[in-house]
Amino acid sequence: MFNLNFGAGGKTPLPASFCSGLTKLKHSQFKLTRLPIHRVILQDFKMESPYKGKTGLKRVWSALFYSLAGLRAAIRHEDAFRQEVLLAGILVPTALFLPVSAIGKALMIASVLLVLIVELLNSAVEAAVDHTSLDHHQLAKRAKDIGSAAVLLSLLNVVSVWLLILLN
Repeated sequence: MFNLNFGAGGKTPLPASFCSGLTKLKHSQFKLTRLPIHRVILQDFKMESPYKGKTGLKRVWSALFYSLAGLRAAIRHEDAFRQEVLLAGILVPTALFLPVSAIGKALMIASVLLVLIVELLNSAVEAAVDHTSLDHHQLAKRAKDIGSAAVLLSLLNVVSVWLLILLN
């Protein structure tokens, strides 16, 4: 049985499942490190993705196709993203033709694109949470609600930026 010493002379036994996992590990993969505050942490040194081997232009080319696949997935599976793309399709050309300064146009377009970015991140969080478990859990609800709040703030940002520029 492995024990952790947390100071004050006491030793805390680790759970058996954790200990059996430690004995099966290869010594080259993990290293136990003692911190000054008497905590032992498990550091992973060799857990790298097998997909991280590409470099240079090949990596950039692959990243482009992964990004396009992500956009296709969002358009195919996310109603909110489709609605926001439609909104962007209306607002971006409108911003280009409005009689405002170039900086104003850039801010108006950037605020609209920010909504799309935040919605993509929110959709990614929701997909990851749903993949983990479809059961109702307080932390899953919190993660989804926080993502939704981020989208709401980005939409309020669009309204405020457009109003400030148009009502100059």
